[in-house]
Amino acid sequence: MPLQVELAAPADDPGIRGLCRSEAMPGAIVLRYEREPDFSLGCRVTGDEFQVLVAREAQSGEIAAVACRSTRQVFLNGAPRRLGYLGQLRVGRRFRGRWLVSRGFDMLRRLHEQDSVPAYLVSIVDGNEEAAGILVRKARPSFPSFQPVADLHTVAIFLDRKVPSSDRDIFIASASFRDLKEIAAFLAVHGSRKQFFPVWTESSLAGLASLGLNLGDIRILRKNDEILAVGALWDQSGYKQTVVQSYVGWRKAAAAAYNLGSFCFGRPGLPKPGERLRSAYASLLAVACDDCAIFAALLRDLYNRALDFGYAYFLVGLDARDPLLATAKKYRHVLYSSRLYLVSWPNGEKLHEQLDRRIAGVDIATL
Repeated sequence: MPLQVELAAPADDPGIRGLCRSEAMPGAIVLRYEREPDFSLGCRVTGDEFQVLVAREAQSGEIAAVACRSTRQVFLNGAPRRLGYLGQLRVGRRFRGRWLVSRGFDMLRRLHEQDSVPAYLVSIVDGNEEAAGILVRKARPSFPSFQPVADLHTVAIFLDRKVPSSDRDIFIASASFRDLKEIAAFLAVHGSRKQFFPVWTESSLAGLASLGLNLGDIRILRKNDEILAVGALWDQSGYKQTVVQSYVGWRKAAAAAYNLGSFCFGRPGLPKPGERLRSAYASLLAVACDDCAIFAALLRDLYNRALDFGYAYFLVGLDARDPLLATAKKYRHVLYSSRLYLVSWPNGEKLHEQLDRRIAGVDIATL
């Protein structure tokens, strides 16, 4: 079964999207991450530049696997630096094995040598034992090194009923073009206090409209004309769809019981198998001094807006050590956990050893 590993061509897109529809991500809740109508649109949010790799069966041309390599500017130890990200990985079930992974890493290493970065971020969902085993616990000597740097918690908040608005002396409004310079400066100051927070500029913020995040979706919290927090509600369903394939173990019965109770009390239930999550990301999150009261006011605003827009959930991703996490978890929610790794090849600069103790500020909308 000879396989070819190479950069994807536009004609590969239908096969790539078919692979995304057929392969699910294991875990307590089995999910499919679909990418309709164009796989590359989902890659654009992960970096300023990206490359899509495919493995194809030589004889039939069938797409056996796909991955995306991207790069962007993020804050590391408080300073902007270019970092890579490896994601969107899908491998067809009948093609799985270490040999294919080795071929893929060989190609990634060649691309890395042509355009090097100090390391790459990779996220592995808790419960994906196959990926953790092949890539981390039983990795071949020729594989790049996977070093854990943070545990990431994604809080999928149920949207049920309106919550009381913020204090009267706090003003919250949507952004406009004249706010972009001030927003970029605020994100730079407060985002730089965390590791891996994306570097945003006026132009990059304005460019997010082409990816579904309009200025009206960016919210600014002010007090006495001073920005205290920024956050956005980012709907990426136009090019990234999450589908619940199944619930595992006791969660299957629990989901059915929960949905019965939700129906009786007129509340939204958990998505049924085969159903898409009607959700949006909480993105561009930055809060002055990580003040929990300020974050609570911002979160209330995003919650109510998400409810007005008809979403069933909105997703907040925070480091497990982040003091803001407890505020998000006060809402009814489902928790998804994953581990972030820094990946580098032998003879790299061992970036993971250079990081200080700042918590991670990864924006889950850009993963």
